[in-house]
Amino acid sequence: MPLVNVMVNSRAYTIACDEGEEEHLKELAAHVDAKAREVLGSVGQVGDARLLLMAALLIADEHHDMSGQVASGTAGENEKQTLHLRAEAAESAAADVLESAAKRLEDIAARLTHA
Repeated sequence: MPLVNVMVNSRAYTIACDEGEEEHLKELAAHVDAKAREVLGSVGQVGDARLLLMAALLIADEHHDMSGQVASGTAGENEKQTLHLRAEAAESAAADVLESAAKRLEDIAARLTHA
């Protein structure tokens, strides 16, 4: 299983993915990074966990909106497929970043416990 190094909010993360998905994962991370920067520009530095949560919520909101368009039939067939793929990608990216952030927080908590 390949490992991919990505940057989100000027921090490096190493994430495993399926063979051949490396470039896709990098694109997803770039999308998450863009959302994190959007949050950073709006509310300033609020800590990594909260910043990534807020970025994930923005991505989830996009996903919700796209899913609603598909369900309501306001999107054409090609657009539906594109929206569906983008929604899945956004959801996957958000989950990966949140998982990575949670691991970092657990590592920090473990180090503080042993300090």
